[in-house]
Amino acid sequence: MPVNLKKGQKVSLTKDNPGLSKVIVGLGWDVNQFDTGGDFDLDTSAFLLTDMGKVSRQEDFIFYGNLAHPSGCVVHQGDNLTGVGEGDDEQIRVNLSLVPDNITKIAFAVTIYEAEERRQNFGQINNAFIRIVDEANGQEILRYDLGEDFSIETAAIFGELYKHNGEWKFNAIGSGYQGGLAAICANYGIDVG
Repeated sequence: MPVNLKKGQKVSLTKDNPGLSKVIVGLGWDVNQFDTGGDFDLDTSAFLLTDMGKVSRQEDFIFYGNLAHPSGCVVHQGDNLTGVGEGDDEQIRVNLSLVPDNITKIAFAVTIYEAEERRQNFGQINNAFIRIVDEANGQEILRYDLGEDFSIETAAIFGELYKHNGEWKFNAIGSGYQGGLAAICANYGIDVG
């Protein structure tokens, strides 16, 4: 049975699943009735971080313009331009056994494409979630529903996988940003200029 997390809660993935190596990180959302009438295009990205909390190179930023890490440890499954439908809107596959030794954390973010131009923000999004699925058997291990914490933010860190004492754990973050993808990239040491 999957674990339902609350903001700030941490849980081990590999302690109860010792052979776990391949997971699917699914992210999803719905647009609420107060939208602006324009299409919402939310984008999922992953940042592979060192102990310093920053990427060590540009290739450690996985998004619709760079779908796979050179090591093969993180592979984005493609951009969903509408978010229509049930279940995961976008997925990122992670092979924990291939994560380079210098990477200790993988942060998962969702940003609204052209949010300022379209006058859109996370206050217009409902039912946002991140979940971790065991790729081998399709079983959901954990899920974090973000709730309605956001109003004017245009980007959010949903959660992160991190290595601690040889175990892989998950941290439910739910932290919003103004300034969209550029703000999150700057936070993690990516130059978007």
